[in-house]
Amino acid sequence: MEKFEYIVPCHFGLEAVLKREIMDLGLEIVEVEDGRVTFAGDRQALCRANIFLRSAQRVLIKIGNFHAETFEELFQGTKALPWEAYIPKDGKFWVAKAASVKSKLFSPSDIQSIMKKAMVERMKGVYHTDWFSETGADYPVRVFIKKDEVTVGLDTSGESLHKRGYRKLTAKAPIAENLAAALLLLTPWKKDRILVDPFCGSGTIPIEAAMMAAGIAPGKTRSFTAQAWEHVVPARLWQQTREEALARENLDIETQIQGYDVDDEMVSIARANAKLAGVEHLVHFQRRDVDRLSHAKKYGFILTNPPYGERLEDKENLFALYRTLGERYRALDSWSMYVITSYEQAQEAIGKKADKNRKLYNGMIKTYFYQYMGPKPTGSKR
Repeated sequence: MEKFEYIVPCHFGLEAVLKREIMDLGLEIVEVEDGRVTFAGDRQALCRANIFLRSAQRVLIKIGNFHAETFEELFQGTKALPWEAYIPKDGKFWVAKAASVKSKLFSPSDIQSIMKKAMVERMKGVYHTDWFSETGADYPVRVFIKKDEVTVGLDTSGESLHKRGYRKLTAKAPIAENLAAALLLLTPWKKDRILVDPFCGSGTIPIEAAMMAAGIAPGKTRSFTAQAWEHVVPARLWQQTREEALARENLDIETQIQGYDVDDEMVSIARANAKLAGVEHLVHFQRRDVDRLSHAKKYGFILTNPPYGERLEDKENLFALYRTLGERYRALDSWSMYVITSYEQAQEAIGKKADKNRKLYNGMIKTYFYQYMGPKPTGSKR
């Protein structure tokens, strides 16, 4: 059985979550680095990673790696890679993204241009032509250069994996679907426990929780660039993986997942998104201000992405908002609370130091994931 290495980028700070997800799929971890995990697997592993991974950003086939301190070394290293094993004569190929850290080569546009020329030179010799029509399937390439070590991957996903397909409408500052899922995976929450998001916006956190509870694969209904690469991944493998995804689902469950927002329009958007995700019967959305946050039952979870106050006009009321959240949390007997925010005064406003604090990046924004641990339910192992 032929094996490949696959590179899976993720949000910085969530490498351990992604590693656990990959291992749970029965796949072999090769390396864990800042912002990405590499694993080994067969051709079907490519399909399974794209369809099942919740915290991933995309899945790349690792084409190779080499050392380069000059553009000539970059050209020769790129030219030496076996591009013809993946890209056919009519394939449309380009370097979609180049990232460089602590390296002598740092200009993304120059890196992209030189690598494209090197790929053309390589394939000219293989395909015995001086001109490529590039009318076929897409073959986007991504390159990472760190301390002059170049790692080259072919993007099998296309659009980022956070785009599940259900979120047609969004809030002003939505949390990415894969980040929301990763935050859930960082908590001990399980589908039989209460979960409340008091700042639910377009509903991403409750919807991701409902999908996890029902075993719905995040990539079940979307398409991937590599589906057009039948010489690399036969169509039957995609079909088999989608059938596996359907077999894992159980929509006939009961949940206690709730999302609140002060904005009627956001509540309507959240409901519409939940319907598109197929989980409208598993999530309850309601217009409710945070000062009315309450629940009769014990041992619930708050998981939320409150306003960060990125806009100047929002900053004035931010301390009071987080103070109210803290007050309502303390009134919830035996609950746990998890808050992701970039607001530096969050703990002070909440009125309690978090039991754990994890630094994460929400896009380019440095955030903190404050974790307030409540007691375990009687008889619970978690």
